[in-house]
Amino acid sequence: MKQVFVNGYGSIGSRITAFLKDDPEILVVGVGKYSPDDDVNLAISRGLNVYVPEKKLDDFKDFKISGSIESALDNSDLVIDAAPGGHGYKNKKNLYEPRNLPAIYQGGESTMGDDAVSDLLFNSRANYDLAIGKHHVMQGSCNVTGMGRILEPLRDKFGDNLIRFDVTLVRRWADIEQTDKKLSDTIEMTEKPHHGDDVKLYFGKDAPLYVRAIKVPTRQMHLHIMDIRFKDTAPKPSEIHELFTNEFGVATLWTAKGTKDVRDYAQNMGFNFTDTNMIHIHANMTTSIGDTVQMMYSDDQTGIVIPENHMLMQAMLFEKSYADAFAHTESIFHMVEKKQKLQEHFAKKD
Repeated sequence: MKQVFVNGYGSIGSRITAFLKDDPEILVVGVGKYSPDDDVNLAISRGLNVYVPEKKLDDFKDFKISGSIESALDNSDLVIDAAPGGHGYKNKKNLYEPRNLPAIYQGGESTMGDDAVSDLLFNSRANYDLAIGKHHVMQGSCNVTGMGRILEPLRDKFGDNLIRFDVTLVRRWADIEQTDKKLSDTIEMTEKPHHGDDVKLYFGKDAPLYVRAIKVPTRQMHLHIMDIRFKDTAPKPSEIHELFTNEFGVATLWTAKGTKDVRDYAQNMGFNFTDTNMIHIHANMTTSIGDTVQMMYSDDQTGIVIPENHMLMQAMLFEKSYADAFAHTESIFHMVEKKQKLQEHFAKKD
């Protein structure tokens, strides 16, 4: 059994620990907290040991903490860094590298420049084998992960017949649980979004992929609008949908009117954190005109990267084959069952 520490207990850290506790191959050492707030007691109530920076021990004297983050790392085989964006690099230099401790970083970090946490951005659909035995790897963000689940099957199927991808990311303003983050009454344009460059790290630096992004005042997922150009006449929508029939983490929905419909169904079904952990192709919006297919799919924001972290952990810690890691992740997340339920609920009407 391997011991894993989760450094951070926000949107990602809380989700990862909830699933890792169900993994018989993993012992969760605990979680790292940096602020003495209500989430400390929340984590403890969920059966987690909470550790804090050694220099902040006095700030947490009113909480039943288990010790310092430094001591927890000394007893860990791997750390999943779930700190706010930018802190991962500092943690790597100050905490992980001095201990020769393998680490997984999240999408708020970088694989380029002086502050790079890794030279590999992970997407299980594209480059699982490259992560086997690696010491420091960055998990792609939710938008970057979602694009991989759509782009890789398209490339596998159509190859050189693909000419260009144009993607508009309609991004959510805040996560469901970020109730302290106000939704601004505006549509915000994102200048030079990083998502396209991130995707090219696994899709190919010369890939004809062009990405623009806007942020809209909602907490209910992201929506991607993708135009796919082909050399000749584009495939029919039915051919595109068929391509994703057996794809991991991609559900094809016909009657969801919007992202909140999907989220509400996940909540009604009791899915953890109301996450589906997947991409939802809104099949009624797929069109094929001339050489272009346009499709729209919603991306389950934070939830989509959690099974990816689990896959990445298995590559780094256990050096499992893709097939073995996939089977184990499925046993924890039950993605096939979730996909079936979503597709049945939002099935095409006769």
